Amino acid sequence: MSVLAIDAGTTGVTALVVTEDGRVDSRGYQEFPQYFPEPGWVEHDPGEIWRATLAACGMALERTGTRPTCVGITNQRETAVVWDSDTLAAPRPAIVWQDRRSAGICARLRQAGHEPRVSALTGLRLDPYFTATKLTWIAENDPRSWARVLSGEAVVGTVDSYLVARLTGGARHVTDASNASRTLLYDLEAGGWSAELCGFFGVPREALPEIVPNHGVIGVTDPDAFLGLRLPIGGMAGDQQAALFGQACFSPGDVKCTYGTGSFVLINTGSKPVRPGGGLLTTVAWQSPSGEITYALEGSIFVTGAAVQWLRDGLGLIGHAPESEALARTVPDSGGVVFVPALTGLGAPYWDPDARGAILGLTRGTTAAHLARATLEAIAFEVRDVVEVMTGSAGLLMPSLKADGGASGNDLLMETQAAQLGVPVERPAVQETTALGAAFLAGLGTGVWSCAEELRETWTLDRRFEPAGRDEKAHEAAEAAYARWLKAVGRARSWA
Repeated sequence: MSVLAIDAGTTGVTALVVTEDGRVDSRGYQEFPQYFPEPGWVEHDPGEIWRATLAACGMALERTGTRPTCVGITNQRETAVVWDSDTLAAPRPAIVWQDRRSAGICARLRQAGHEPRVSALTGLRLDPYFTATKLTWIAENDPRSWARVLSGEAVVGTVDSYLVARLTGGARHVTDASNASRTLLYDLEAGGWSAELCGFFGVPREALPEIVPNHGVIGVTDPDAFLGLRLPIGGMAGDQQAALFGQACFSPGDVKCTYGTGSFVLINTGSKPVRPGGGLLTTVAWQSPSGEITYALEGSIFVTGAAVQWLRDGLGLIGHAPESEALARTVPDSGGVVFVPALTGLGAPYWDPDARGAILGLTRGTTAAHLARATLEAIAFEVRDVVEVMTGSAGLLMPSLKADGGASGNDLLMETQAAQLGVPVERPAVQETTALGAAFLAGLGTGVWSCAEELRETWTLDRRFEPAGRDEKAHEAAEAAYARWLKAVGRARSWA
């Protein structure tokens, strides 16, 4: 048996065929365009996302000798989509999670005193990042599209909801609990849409999708719509929650970090939502068919892999991102140089949009290699910042950190991360853990796998990076480097 996993990301769609033993049998990938009509605006054409989904799935299916028994979906979160209830055509572009056009709406709601109540209900912040403020913007600025929503001719949702509608030929209008919890419309304690929050943001409850568990049969694909296939859709989750599941982080205290352009650290906090300080977000990790919800804390770091890209594109110090490791290894340490990569402000745990990038500790002896090493160290420091707040808020011990994403292939970064956290860092053999998580959820929901423990056995380790352990000098050096980092962050904050 095998599972077809659809990973609808921000720049393209990946499709994997995953076998019963957790192996990736085939892949397909199709990019789709990004649109930037005004500064700070980011849009997608929902129809292009759907066509990329068909193309990626077609490639993966052509390259496999197995016939999948079910479909799983994971997606870019928070993006707001409107589509026609009957034709499934989108009357306007989707507003992408990166889009900042609703900043004024957030400021208005904040000034009206709504933020404490919104945060108490949702575990989130009033920020353009989340879906509801984007829908408010559509209501206020695109009356023609919004009139169709109010009349019932159109519905709203996130990318997962839109894909299920397309896959099922319009038969299902649903979302899962993990995606719903990122909209600012979901009450964490009640476990459903909030009439109070819908009122704050002016979103009609009847236009929103039904919230379903993250695994179990969500719908069935329509052969006329989806490559001639009639398959159960067995699981669905937002991308970061899917990665947590794909990393087999099933127990409270299990932590994963996805190292991408930015990085996302999630810790499983179990059956009760933890209300943190320190700029962390409380979110649903997944919900079982019985209704039991597993929660997570999330820390979003804006610039990690993007700092290495800046070394390449902005400074021309390297030709390709992987060269950063070889360059950094030519020196034993950063020579006292600290790089704070606040190139777009600082995310968790600081949430300081006015912070700016800073390079401190330069001397005549500083070389490109020192800066490369300082850049990799900065990523490890940023993750440690989040983990320290996270484990303190949750009151949980962290046995290890599961690492995935492109930068997790950098061995020096992983070694540095283990030294900074003082726990092992484990990199899986399959690093496409977002799509793998969607496959795991779908297979669990349709009987390919019987339980979480069986899934845990399919997770395969590529390499385990151990911390310094009892090497006192190495520990002292790591702590001194982190102290310098904290001092440097203080210099970079509130700069703009």
